[in-house]
Amino acid sequence: MFSSLQKMVLSLLCSILAFAGSSPASAQTGAATTTIDGIVAIVDSDVILASELAFAVSNIKKQYAAQAGQLPPDPILERQVLDRLILQRLQINRAKEIGIRVSDAELSQTIDNIAKSNKMTTEQFQQRLAKEGLSFNEYRNNLRDEMLQQRLRQSYIQSRVQVSENEVEQMISSQAEAGPEVFLANILVALPEGASTEQIATAKGKIDGIRDLISKGQLTFKAAAIRYSDAQNALEGGEIGWRSMDTIPPQFTALISNMKPGDISQAVRGPSGYQLIQVVDTRDTQSKQVVEYQAQAILIDPATVGGDEIARQRAEDIRNRIMKGEDMGKLAKDYSSKDLNADNGGVLDWFTQNQWGTKIGTQVASMKAGDVSPVIQTDAGYAIMKLLGTRTIDADAENKRNLAREQIGQRKAEEEYERFLRQLRAEAFVETRLSKV
Repeated sequence: MFSSLQKMVLSLLCSILAFAGSSPASAQTGAATTTIDGIVAIVDSDVILASELAFAVSNIKKQYAAQAGQLPPDPILERQVLDRLILQRLQINRAKEIGIRVSDAELSQTIDNIAKSNKMTTEQFQQRLAKEGLSFNEYRNNLRDEMLQQRLRQSYIQSRVQVSENEVEQMISSQAEAGPEVFLANILVALPEGASTEQIATAKGKIDGIRDLISKGQLTFKAAAIRYSDAQNALEGGEIGWRSMDTIPPQFTALISNMKPGDISQAVRGPSGYQLIQVVDTRDTQSKQVVEYQAQAILIDPATVGGDEIARQRAEDIRNRIMKGEDMGKLAKDYSSKDLNADNGGVLDWFTQNQWGTKIGTQVASMKAGDVSPVIQTDAGYAIMKLLGTRTIDADAENKRNLAREQIGQRKAEEEYERFLRQLRAEAFVETRLSKV
Protein backbone atom coordinates (compact mmCIF):
# COMPACT_ATOMS: atom_id res chain seq x y z
CA MET A 1 0.00 0.00 0.00
CA PHE A 2 1.16 3.51 -0.77
CA SER A 3 1.12 6.49 1.56
CA SER A 4 -0.68 9.64 0.45
CA LEU A 5 2.66 11.30 -0.33
CA GLN A 6 3.84 8.30 -2.39
CA LYS A 7 0.58 8.32 -4.36
CA MET A 8 0.93 12.04 -5.05
CA VAL A 9 4.55 11.69 -6.19
CA LEU A 10 3.72 8.70 -8.37
CA SER A 11 0.77 10.47 -9.98
CA LEU A 12 2.92 13.55 -10.68
CA LEU A 13 5.75 11.42 -12.08
CA CYS A 14 3.38 9.62 -14.42
CA SER A 15 1.92 12.92 -15.58
CA ILE A 16 5.42 14.11 -16.48
CA LEU A 17 6.16 10.85 -18.29
CA ALA A 18 2.89 11.06 -20.19
CA PHE A 19 3.73 14.55 -21.35
CA ALA A 20 7.40 14.02 -22.16
CA GLY A 21 7.72 10.37 -23.16
CA SER A 22 7.10 9.20 -26.70
CA SER A 23 7.98 5.89 -28.27
CA PRO A 24 10.73 5.79 -30.91
CA ALA A 25 8.19 4.68 -33.49
CA SER A 26 6.00 7.71 -32.90
CA ALA A 27 8.62 10.40 -32.45
CA GLN A 28 9.08 12.69 -35.46
CA THR A 29 12.17 14.75 -36.22
CA GLY A 30 12.33 18.49 -36.79
CA ALA A 31 9.11 20.44 -36.54
CA ALA A 32 6.86 17.45 -37.22
CA THR A 33 4.09 16.64 -34.75
CA THR A 34 4.99 14.24 -31.93
CA THR A 35 2.38 11.61 -30.97
CA ILE A 36 2.48 10.92 -27.26
CA ASP A 37 1.27 7.64 -25.77
CA GLY A 38 -0.77 8.84 -22.81
CA ILE A 39 -1.47 7.10 -19.52
CA VAL A 40 -5.02 5.94 -18.87
CA ALA A 41 -4.47 4.32 -15.46
CA ILE A 42 -1.93 4.10 -12.66
CA VAL A 43 -1.86 0.72 -10.94
CA ASP A 44 0.37 0.80 -7.85
CA SER A 45 3.83 1.55 -9.28
CA ASP A 46 2.80 0.58 -12.83
CA VAL A 47 0.89 2.30 -15.62
CA ILE A 48 -1.51 1.30 -18.37
CA LEU A 49 -0.97 3.21 -21.60
CA ALA A 50 -3.60 4.51 -23.98
CA SER A 51 -2.13 2.33 -26.72
CA GLU A 52 -2.66 -0.80 -24.60
CA LEU A 53 -6.28 0.14 -24.00
CA ALA A 54 -6.83 0.96 -27.68
CA PHE A 55 -5.36 -2.39 -28.70
CA ALA A 56 -7.57 -4.30 -26.25
CA VAL A 57 -10.70 -2.40 -27.32
CA SER A 58 -9.84 -3.06 -30.96
CA ASN A 59 -9.65 -6.80 -30.25
CA ILE A 60 -13.09 -6.74 -28.61
CA LYS A 61 -14.55 -4.89 -31.60
CA LYS A 62 -13.04 -7.44 -33.98
CA GLN A 63 -14.56 -10.22 -31.91
CA TYR A 64 -18.01 -8.62 -32.20
CA ALA A 65 -17.61 -7.36 -35.77
CA ALA A 66 -20.72 -9.23 -36.89
CA GLN A 67 -22.70 -8.02 -33.86
CA ALA A 68 -21.37 -4.50 -33.44
CA GLY A 69 -24.77 -3.24 -32.32
CA GLN A 70 -24.51 -5.28 -29.11
CA LEU A 71 -21.48 -3.37 -27.89
CA PRO A 72 -21.98 -0.36 -25.62
CA PRO A 73 -20.93 3.13 -26.69
CA ASP A 74 -17.14 3.56 -26.91
CA PRO A 75 -16.73 5.42 -23.57
CA ILE A 76 -18.52 2.60 -21.67
CA LEU A 77 -16.67 -0.12 -23.58
CA GLU A 78 -13.33 1.56 -22.87
CA ARG A 79 -14.10 1.68 -19.15
CA GLN A 80 -15.13 -1.99 -19.11
CA VAL A 81 -11.97 -3.03 -20.91
CA LEU A 82 -9.81 -0.78 -18.71
CA ASP A 83 -11.25 -2.41 -15.58
CA ARG A 84 -10.20 -5.77 -17.00
CA LEU A 85 -6.71 -4.52 -17.82
CA ILE A 86 -6.32 -3.16 -14.29
CA LEU A 87 -7.32 -6.47 -12.75
CA GLN A 88 -5.00 -8.33 -15.11
CA ARG A 89 -2.10 -6.03 -14.25
CA LEU A 90 -2.70 -6.48 -10.53
CA GLN A 91 -2.63 -10.26 -10.92
CA ILE A 92 0.51 -10.24 -13.05
CA ASN A 93 2.32 -7.96 -10.62
CA ARG A 94 1.26 -10.06 -7.64
CA ALA A 95 2.43 -13.23 -9.39
CA LYS A 96 5.86 -11.70 -9.95
CA GLU A 97 6.02 -10.42 -6.37
CA ILE A 98 5.57 -13.91 -4.93
CA GLY A 99 8.12 -15.45 -7.27
CA ILE A 100 5.93 -17.01 -9.96
CA ARG A 101 7.84 -17.18 -13.23
CA VAL A 102 7.34 -18.44 -16.78
CA SER A 103 10.67 -19.31 -18.37
CA ASP A 104 11.46 -18.65 -22.02
CA ALA A 105 11.75 -22.40 -22.58
CA GLU A 106 8.26 -23.03 -21.12
CA LEU A 107 6.83 -20.22 -23.21
CA SER A 108 8.40 -21.56 -26.41
CA GLN A 109 7.14 -25.07 -25.67
CA THR A 110 3.60 -23.76 -25.09
CA ILE A 111 3.68 -21.85 -28.39
CA ASP A 112 4.95 -24.97 -30.20
CA ASN A 113 2.03 -26.94 -28.71
CA ILE A 114 -0.48 -24.26 -29.76
CA ALA A 115 0.92 -24.31 -33.29
CA LYS A 116 0.73 -28.11 -33.46
CA SER A 117 -2.87 -28.10 -32.20
CA ASN A 118 -3.67 -25.78 -35.12
CA LYS A 119 -1.82 -28.13 -37.51
CA MET A 120 0.93 -25.60 -38.17
CA THR A 121 4.65 -25.34 -37.67
CA THR A 122 5.84 -22.61 -35.33
CA GLU A 123 7.05 -20.61 -38.34
CA GLN A 124 3.63 -20.89 -40.01
CA PHE A 125 2.01 -19.81 -36.75
CA GLN A 126 4.22 -16.71 -36.63
CA GLN A 127 3.24 -15.89 -40.21
CA ARG A 128 -0.44 -16.28 -39.29
CA LEU A 129 -0.01 -13.85 -36.39
CA ALA A 130 1.70 -11.34 -38.68
CA LYS A 131 -1.22 -11.50 -41.12
CA GLU A 132 -3.55 -10.66 -38.23
CA GLY A 133 -1.42 -7.63 -37.34
CA LEU A 134 0.16 -9.04 -34.18
CA SER A 135 3.91 -9.22 -33.79
CA PHE A 136 5.36 -12.46 -32.44
CA ASN A 137 6.95 -10.63 -29.50
CA GLU A 138 3.59 -9.11 -28.55
CA TYR A 139 1.99 -12.55 -28.70
CA ARG A 140 4.73 -14.06 -26.51
CA ASN A 141 4.35 -11.29 -23.94
CA ASN A 142 0.56 -11.62 -23.86
CA LEU A 143 0.80 -15.40 -23.52
CA ARG A 144 3.35 -15.08 -20.70
CA ASP A 145 0.97 -12.75 -18.86
CA GLU A 146 -1.90 -15.24 -19.26
CA MET A 147 0.27 -18.07 -17.94
CA LEU A 148 1.31 -15.95 -14.96
CA GLN A 149 -2.34 -15.29 -14.13
CA GLN A 150 -3.20 -18.98 -14.42
CA ARG A 151 -0.34 -19.96 -12.12
CA LEU A 152 -1.27 -17.29 -9.60
CA ARG A 153 -4.82 -18.66 -9.52
CA GLN A 154 -3.58 -22.24 -9.13
CA SER A 155 -1.15 -21.20 -6.42
CA TYR A 156 -3.82 -19.29 -4.50
CA ILE A 157 -6.60 -21.88 -4.59
CA GLN A 158 -4.45 -24.99 -4.28
CA SER A 159 -4.17 -24.85 -0.51
CA ARG A 160 -7.62 -23.33 0.00
CA VAL A 161 -9.85 -25.64 -2.03
CA GLN A 162 -10.35 -29.19 -0.78
CA VAL A 163 -13.20 -31.50 -1.79
CA SER A 164 -14.16 -34.25 0.66
CA GLU A 165 -15.76 -37.57 -0.25
CA ASN A 166 -18.70 -36.57 1.95
CA GLU A 167 -19.27 -33.47 -0.19
CA VAL A 168 -19.17 -35.61 -3.33
CA GLU A 169 -21.71 -38.04 -1.86
CA GLN A 170 -24.00 -35.18 -0.81
CA MET A 171 -23.84 -33.63 -4.26
CA ILE A 172 -24.61 -36.90 -6.05
CA SER A 173 -27.50 -37.52 -3.66
CA SER A 174 -28.92 -34.03 -4.17
CA GLN A 175 -28.45 -34.26 -7.96
CA ALA A 176 -30.78 -37.24 -8.00
CA GLU A 177 -33.53 -34.92 -6.71
CA ALA A 178 -32.36 -31.69 -8.32
CA GLY A 179 -33.82 -32.23 -11.77
CA PRO A 180 -32.25 -30.92 -14.98
CA GLU A 181 -29.15 -28.76 -15.25
CA VAL A 182 -29.58 -25.14 -16.31
CA PHE A 183 -27.47 -22.90 -18.53
CA LEU A 184 -27.44 -19.48 -16.87
CA ALA A 185 -26.49 -15.93 -17.74
CA ASN A 186 -26.51 -12.86 -15.51
CA ILE A 187 -26.35 -9.09 -15.46
CA LEU A 188 -24.83 -7.44 -12.40
CA VAL A 189 -25.19 -3.89 -11.18
CA ALA A 190 -22.47 -3.82 -8.55
CA LEU A 191 -22.68 -2.23 -5.11
CA PRO A 192 -19.72 -1.34 -2.92
CA GLU A 193 -19.41 -2.82 0.56
CA GLY A 194 -21.35 -0.73 3.03
CA ALA A 195 -23.37 0.90 0.24
CA SER A 196 -25.44 3.92 1.22
CA THR A 197 -29.22 4.08 0.90
CA GLU A 198 -28.81 6.35 -2.11
CA GLN A 199 -26.38 3.97 -3.84
CA ILE A 200 -28.72 1.03 -3.25
CA ALA A 201 -31.68 2.94 -4.69
CA THR A 202 -29.65 4.03 -7.74
CA ALA A 203 -28.50 0.46 -8.40
CA LYS A 204 -32.04 -0.88 -8.03
CA GLY A 205 -33.34 1.73 -10.45
CA LYS A 206 -30.64 0.84 -12.97
CA ILE A 207 -31.25 -2.92 -12.85
CA ASP A 208 -35.02 -2.41 -13.19
CA GLY A 209 -34.41 -0.13 -16.17
CA ILE A 210 -32.22 -2.75 -17.84
CA ARG A 211 -34.88 -5.40 -17.34
CA ASP A 212 -37.48 -3.08 -18.81
CA LEU A 213 -35.37 -2.59 -21.97
CA ILE A 214 -35.07 -6.37 -22.38
CA SER A 215 -38.78 -6.95 -21.73
CA LYS A 216 -39.73 -4.40 -24.40
CA GLY A 217 -37.44 -6.09 -26.92
CA GLN A 218 -35.16 -3.08 -27.25
CA LEU A 219 -32.13 -5.19 -26.24
CA THR A 220 -31.44 -8.89 -26.00
CA PHE A 221 -30.23 -10.18 -22.64
CA LYS A 222 -26.78 -10.80 -24.12
CA ALA A 223 -26.56 -7.28 -25.57
CA ALA A 224 -27.71 -5.78 -22.27
CA ALA A 225 -25.07 -7.75 -20.38
CA ILE A 226 -22.32 -6.54 -22.72
CA ARG A 227 -23.53 -2.97 -22.45
CA TYR A 228 -24.45 -2.63 -18.79
CA SER A 229 -23.21 -5.50 -16.60
CA ASP A 230 -20.48 -4.89 -14.03
CA ALA A 231 -19.60 -8.60 -13.85
CA GLN A 232 -16.35 -10.03 -15.20
CA ASN A 233 -18.34 -12.05 -17.77
CA ALA A 234 -20.02 -8.93 -19.25
CA LEU A 235 -18.18 -9.10 -22.57
CA GLU A 236 -19.17 -12.77 -22.90
CA GLY A 237 -22.82 -11.71 -22.84
CA GLY A 238 -23.12 -12.55 -19.15
CA GLU A 239 -22.79 -16.30 -19.74
CA ILE A 240 -22.22 -18.34 -16.57
CA GLY A 241 -22.57 -21.80 -18.15
CA TRP A 242 -24.17 -25.09 -17.12
CA ARG A 243 -24.98 -25.49 -13.44
CA SER A 244 -26.83 -28.13 -11.44
CA MET A 245 -29.31 -26.73 -8.95
CA ASP A 246 -27.22 -27.78 -5.95
CA THR A 247 -24.27 -25.68 -7.15
CA ILE A 248 -26.35 -22.48 -7.35
CA PRO A 249 -26.28 -20.08 -4.35
CA PRO A 250 -29.33 -20.73 -2.14
CA GLN A 251 -30.78 -17.25 -2.61
CA PHE A 252 -31.25 -18.00 -6.34
CA THR A 253 -32.28 -21.68 -6.23
CA ALA A 254 -36.00 -21.28 -5.55
CA LEU A 255 -36.22 -18.53 -8.15
CA ILE A 256 -34.46 -20.47 -10.92
CA SER A 257 -36.28 -23.76 -10.28
CA ASN A 258 -39.55 -22.14 -11.42
CA MET A 259 -38.09 -20.60 -14.59
CA LYS A 260 -38.20 -21.94 -18.16
CA PRO A 261 -35.61 -21.44 -20.94
CA GLY A 262 -35.68 -17.79 -21.98
CA ASP A 263 -37.18 -16.55 -18.69
CA ILE A 264 -35.52 -13.61 -16.92
CA SER A 265 -35.79 -13.13 -13.19
CA GLN A 266 -36.78 -10.01 -11.33
CA ALA A 267 -33.88 -8.10 -9.76
CA VAL A 268 -32.26 -10.12 -6.98
CA ARG A 269 -29.99 -8.63 -4.32
CA GLY A 270 -26.83 -10.67 -3.78
CA PRO A 271 -23.44 -10.16 -2.09
CA SER A 272 -22.05 -8.17 -5.04
CA GLY A 273 -25.11 -6.10 -5.92
CA TYR A 274 -28.33 -6.50 -7.90
CA GLN A 275 -28.57 -9.23 -10.52
CA LEU A 276 -30.86 -10.36 -13.31
CA ILE A 277 -30.68 -14.10 -14.01
CA GLN A 278 -31.64 -15.68 -17.31
CA VAL A 279 -32.24 -19.40 -17.81
CA VAL A 280 -30.84 -19.86 -21.31
CA ASP A 281 -31.40 -23.61 -21.62
CA THR A 282 -31.95 -26.81 -19.65
CA ARG A 283 -30.79 -30.39 -20.11
CA ASP A 284 -31.85 -33.68 -18.57
CA THR A 285 -29.39 -35.38 -16.23
CA GLN A 286 -31.35 -38.55 -15.51
CA SER A 287 -28.96 -41.44 -15.02
CA LYS A 288 -29.05 -44.65 -17.04
CA GLN A 289 -29.88 -47.55 -14.73
CA VAL A 290 -28.21 -50.90 -15.43
CA VAL A 291 -28.89 -54.29 -13.80
CA GLU A 292 -25.80 -56.25 -12.79
CA TYR A 293 -25.60 -59.91 -11.82
CA GLN A 294 -23.38 -61.89 -9.48
CA ALA A 295 -23.18 -65.60 -10.18
CA GLN A 296 -21.24 -68.81 -9.73
CA ALA A 297 -20.35 -70.67 -12.92
CA ILE A 298 -18.87 -73.94 -14.14
CA LEU A 299 -17.73 -74.24 -17.77
CA ILE A 300 -16.79 -77.55 -19.35
CA ASP A 301 -14.59 -77.00 -22.40
CA PRO A 302 -15.00 -79.76 -25.06
CA ALA A 303 -11.41 -79.27 -26.23
CA THR A 304 -10.05 -80.34 -22.84
CA VAL A 305 -12.31 -83.36 -22.11
CA GLY A 306 -12.36 -85.22 -25.44
CA GLY A 307 -15.19 -83.73 -27.46
CA ASP A 308 -18.59 -82.09 -27.48
CA GLU A 309 -20.74 -85.00 -26.32
CA ILE A 310 -18.43 -85.89 -23.43
CA ALA A 311 -18.43 -82.21 -22.32
CA ARG A 312 -22.23 -82.02 -22.42
CA GLN A 313 -22.63 -85.23 -20.42
CA ARG A 314 -20.08 -84.13 -17.83
CA ALA A 315 -21.89 -80.81 -17.39
CA GLU A 316 -25.20 -82.66 -16.86
CA ASP A 317 -23.59 -84.94 -14.25
CA ILE A 318 -22.07 -81.97 -12.39
CA ARG A 319 -25.42 -80.14 -12.38
CA ASN A 320 -27.11 -83.21 -10.86
CA ARG A 321 -24.46 -83.28 -8.11
CA ILE A 322 -25.08 -79.61 -7.38
CA MET A 323 -28.83 -80.17 -7.17
CA LYS A 324 -28.18 -82.99 -4.67
CA GLY A 325 -26.29 -80.55 -2.44
CA GLU A 326 -22.62 -80.82 -3.38
CA ASP A 327 -20.60 -77.63 -3.02
CA MET A 328 -20.55 -75.79 -6.37
CA GLY A 329 -17.38 -73.91 -5.49
CA LYS A 330 -15.44 -77.16 -4.94
CA LEU A 331 -16.83 -78.66 -8.15
CA ALA A 332 -15.80 -75.50 -10.04
CA LYS A 333 -12.22 -75.80 -8.77
CA ASP A 334 -12.13 -79.51 -9.76
CA TYR A 335 -13.81 -79.38 -13.19
CA SER A 336 -14.35 -75.85 -14.54
CA SER A 337 -12.28 -74.10 -17.18
CA LYS A 338 -9.60 -71.86 -15.72
CA ASP A 339 -10.92 -69.09 -18.01
CA LEU A 340 -14.09 -68.82 -15.93
CA ASN A 341 -12.67 -68.16 -12.44
CA ALA A 342 -12.28 -71.84 -11.49
CA ASP A 343 -9.62 -70.98 -8.90
CA ASN A 344 -12.12 -68.64 -7.22
CA GLY A 345 -14.81 -71.31 -6.97
CA GLY A 346 -16.35 -70.07 -10.21
CA VAL A 347 -17.58 -66.79 -8.72
CA LEU A 348 -18.21 -64.13 -11.36
CA ASP A 349 -18.38 -60.78 -9.59
CA TRP A 350 -20.84 -58.18 -10.81
CA PHE A 351 -21.37 -58.28 -14.60
CA THR A 352 -23.87 -56.85 -17.06
CA GLN A 353 -26.43 -59.13 -18.72
CA ASN A 354 -24.58 -60.00 -21.92
CA GLN A 355 -21.01 -59.61 -20.67
CA TRP A 356 -20.50 -63.42 -20.87
CA GLY A 357 -22.52 -63.79 -24.07
CA THR A 358 -26.20 -63.56 -24.96
CA LYS A 359 -27.02 -67.20 -24.09
CA ILE A 360 -25.81 -66.84 -20.52
CA GLY A 361 -27.29 -63.34 -20.36
CA THR A 362 -30.75 -64.51 -21.40
CA GLN A 363 -30.65 -67.29 -18.82
CA VAL A 364 -29.51 -65.25 -15.80
CA ALA A 365 -32.03 -62.50 -16.59
CA SER A 366 -34.84 -65.04 -16.04
CA MET A 367 -33.48 -66.42 -12.75
CA LYS A 368 -33.95 -65.54 -9.09
CA ALA A 369 -31.19 -65.50 -6.48
CA GLY A 370 -30.31 -69.09 -5.56
CA ASP A 371 -31.57 -70.61 -8.82
CA VAL A 372 -29.32 -73.04 -10.71
CA SER A 373 -29.62 -72.95 -14.50
CA PRO A 374 -29.96 -75.91 -16.81
CA VAL A 375 -26.84 -76.74 -18.81
CA ILE A 376 -26.28 -73.88 -21.29
CA GLN A 377 -24.51 -74.51 -24.60
CA THR A 378 -22.21 -71.58 -25.39
CA ASP A 379 -19.51 -70.90 -27.93
CA ALA A 380 -16.90 -71.74 -25.26
CA GLY A 381 -18.50 -75.00 -24.06
CA TYR A 382 -21.24 -76.12 -21.65
CA ALA A 383 -22.00 -73.87 -18.68
CA ILE A 384 -23.94 -74.16 -15.44
CA MET A 385 -24.90 -70.90 -13.67
CA LYS A 386 -26.06 -70.26 -10.12
CA LEU A 387 -27.41 -66.75 -9.56
CA LEU A 388 -26.10 -65.25 -6.31
CA GLY A 389 -27.74 -61.82 -6.56
CA THR A 390 -28.68 -58.78 -8.64
CA ARG A 391 -28.29 -55.01 -8.21
CA THR A 392 -29.27 -51.91 -10.13
CA ILE A 393 -26.56 -49.28 -10.54
CA ASP A 394 -26.00 -45.97 -12.28
CA ALA A 395 -24.09 -46.77 -15.47
CA ASP A 396 -22.18 -43.50 -15.19
CA ALA A 397 -21.53 -43.68 -11.45
CA GLU A 398 -17.77 -43.13 -11.61
CA ASN A 399 -18.08 -40.39 -14.21
CA LYS A 400 -20.66 -38.69 -11.99
CA ARG A 401 -18.35 -38.84 -9.00
CA ASN A 402 -15.53 -37.28 -10.98
CA LEU A 403 -17.86 -34.60 -12.39
CA ALA A 404 -19.27 -33.83 -8.93
CA ARG A 405 -15.76 -33.50 -7.51
CA GLU A 406 -14.82 -31.18 -10.39
CA GLN A 407 -17.96 -29.04 -10.02
CA ILE A 408 -17.53 -28.63 -6.27
CA GLY A 409 -13.86 -27.75 -6.72
CA GLN A 410 -14.68 -25.27 -9.48
CA ARG A 411 -17.38 -23.57 -7.42
CA LYS A 412 -15.10 -23.26 -4.39
CA ALA A 413 -12.23 -22.03 -6.56
CA GLU A 414 -14.41 -19.36 -8.18
CA GLU A 415 -15.64 -18.13 -4.81
CA GLU A 416 -12.16 -18.08 -3.28
CA TYR A 417 -10.51 -16.38 -6.24
CA GLU A 418 -13.30 -13.82 -6.64
CA ARG A 419 -12.79 -12.93 -2.98
CA PHE A 420 -9.05 -12.67 -3.57
CA LEU A 421 -9.51 -10.38 -6.60
CA ARG A 422 -11.82 -8.07 -4.66
CA GLN A 423 -9.23 -7.85 -1.90
CA LEU A 424 -6.41 -7.31 -4.40
CA ARG A 425 -8.34 -4.46 -6.04
CA ALA A 426 -9.31 -2.88 -2.72
CA GLU A 427 -5.72 -2.87 -1.41
CA ALA A 428 -4.18 -1.45 -4.59
CA PHE A 429 -3.65 2.17 -5.48
CA VAL A 430 -5.54 2.66 -8.75
CA GLU A 431 -6.09 5.97 -10.51
CA THR A 432 -7.99 5.99 -13.80
CA ARG A 433 -7.76 8.89 -16.22
CA LEU A 434 -10.68 8.21 -18.50
CA SER A 435 -13.36 10.87 -18.50
CA LYS A 436 -16.46 9.93 -16.52
CA VAL A 437 -19.43 8.56 -18.45
